Formats: sequence, C-alpha cells, structure tokens
Amino acid sequence: MSLALSLGRRGMGNCWPNPAVGCVIVRDGRIIGRGWTQPGGRPHAEPQALAQAGELARGATVYVSLEPCSHTGKTPPCTQALIAAGVARVVAAISDCDPRVSGRGFQMLRDAGIEVETGVLADEAARDHAGFFLRTEQGRPFVTLKLASSFDGRIATGSGKSKWITGPEARRKVHVMRSNHDAVLVGAGTARADDPSLTVRDLGIDRQPVRIVTSRHLDLPLLSQLARTTRDVPLWLCHGAGVDPERVRAWEGIGAKLLPCALHGVQLDPADVLRQLGAAGLTRIFCEGGSALAASLLAFDLVDELIGFTAGLGIGAEGLPSIGALGVGRLEEAPRFKLIETTQIGADIMHRWARRQI
Repeated sequence: MSLALSLGRRGMGNCWPNPAVGCVIVRDGRIIGRGWTQPGGRPHAEPQALAQAGELARGATVYVSLEPCSHTGKTPPCTQALIAAGVARVVAAISDCDPRVSGRGFQMLRDAGIEVETGVLADEAARDHAGFFLRTEQGRPFVTLKLASSFDGRIATGSGKSKWITGPEARRKVHVMRSNHDAVLVGAGTARADDPSLTVRDLGIDRQPVRIVTSRHLDLPLLSQLARTTRDVPLWLCHGAGVDPERVRAWEGIGAKLLPCALHGVQLDPADVLRQLGAAGLTRIFCEGGSALAASLLAFDLVDELIGFTAGLGIGAEGLPSIGALGVGRLEEAPRFKLIETTQIGADIMHRWARRQI
C-alpha cells in the first residue's frame, strides 16, 4: 500500500479534477502490475495496472489507494475492470466520499465474490486525497499557504526589495511544491510588485500548474510576464463585479480565463474565490501570497496547510510583514496550526503546519 500511495503522488497536480490514485497488483509475492492516474485524470490507476499485469491478474491481490470507482463517467467503472480481470482480493486504503461511489465500489466487488479489505494506511491516504475530498464535500480545493520570510517575519524591505530572502535550495524546493499542485495563486499586489512568471523551472517537468491572480479591478499590467505567456501556460484571473469591459476584453483576447467572484466588503470574498476555483475542477492550490491575500485566507479559516521558509536575516519593523492585518484582539482568536515537520533546506529552515489533522 505504501508503494501504491507513492505511485499515486506522481499524479498530483496533473490529474485534476480526479484524485491522484496509485495501484499495485501482487501475485505469489511478486508485483505484476503498477499504475497511477494519468494526466488529465484518465486512464485511472487500476486499468493501468491491470494492463501491465495481463492474464496474471486472475487470482491476484490489488492494492489501491482509494476505493475503485463504480460509475461510468468518461471511462468505464474500475470495479468492473477488476471483476472482469478475475482478481481475488482488493485492499483499499480509504473509501471514496464521492456519493456516486462511496461504498458502492466495495459492494460491487463483494457481490462479485472478491474479498475486500479497507483501512490500510488510511490516514496517509486521507492526507493525499484531501484536495479531492474537500472539493467533493465542500466545493473548494485544498489550500497550501507558503510564506518565505526573514526570521522577523518580513517578506520585503521597506522599499519593496525581496530578491532573495531565502537561498537557492529553498527556492528549488518551492518549484517542486508548485509542481505537485494544480495551481499557483498570488494576489494582485504581488503580481504587480514582483512581475512573477509563477512557472515550474529547472526540474525537467513539461507540465505547468495553472497560474491564478486575484485582482478585484483587473488592474494588472498587460506587459507583464504573466500576460506575455498566457498562450503557453494557463492564466486565470479572479475579479469582482463592475470591471472595465475593455480590461475584460483585453485579458480574454490574449488567452486568460476570467472568473467573476463575489465581494466581501471592498475585497474579493476568498471563500467564493475558492468555490469558483473548485467549480472549475481544481483540487490543490499553492498560494504564494502576498500579505493581504495570506491574511484574507487565514481570517476566513481557509488555509489547510502552512509552509514557512525562514531565512537567517532580520529586516526590521519597516519591512513588509508576511501576513497583513488580521484584526486579532486576543491570542485565542489567532489562527493556530499544528507543527508537522521542520527541516533545514540549504541555509534556511522549512517548517510545515496543519490547521487540523489531515
């Protein structure tokens, strides 16, 4: 099962809106088939592994990181493929929360005389599938908030200089993280100040995550790196009502996808932004700030995982804080996270936190 989970992670960021599932088929103590969800979500992991196993799948045991699907979508049900292959036993990490599947896949297998075991490495599987589950149950993607700051919590000097606070090893790690998310999200202030490309670079990876910018007024520069590359890498812009139609036409004209979102006061409603992104199929979002967007997501309790890269330098009170105003009056009102991991990355420290156990 550990191998099945590892295989499934190969599809992270590349198979949305489907879950990133891994499958291993074993017979007589030997692995005869392996598979994982392919780009775009099809084919699923089980048919991939069955194709590799061939006739040897008859009487074999299948380890899969999520309950096999039991409905016909763009592909036939995986349960039917397993039944047709004549497997003897299916071991699944966790059940699928999709109401079209939930429990039905297991029941179809049992009705066909196949032994079913569940709950193997379930906690690990729940963490891996958290984005798919959140989108299915709450209509929004899983959100990872990444903050790279000085040890006193600043992301730029008072004059706006921010390159580079962390070292090359930390920046490379961030590119790896981008690659296993469906999309990278930043606020309009960051897009204007840094002119980022938000792409995955220097990893030998062909695919790119969707790039998303929240901009209430759609007042982003049309000569930016993001604008110049819309035909090559997807760019989605979340904006409010009443945007200048000329701006809408300009951005759509160069290939950007526009997502109108509701307002909360004078700012975009972060909950609605995530609902719109979930409706568009995204399951895992990697948010890289800036401070206003980070504060908005935290204030609405929409951050599922917090990853901090802390550098050994101090910038001082005149620097830009990594998180904007939260309006916290008492400590018990502050968003609190549980530490999951701490490690040294080059000259910097990476720490990973979870809002709840996932």
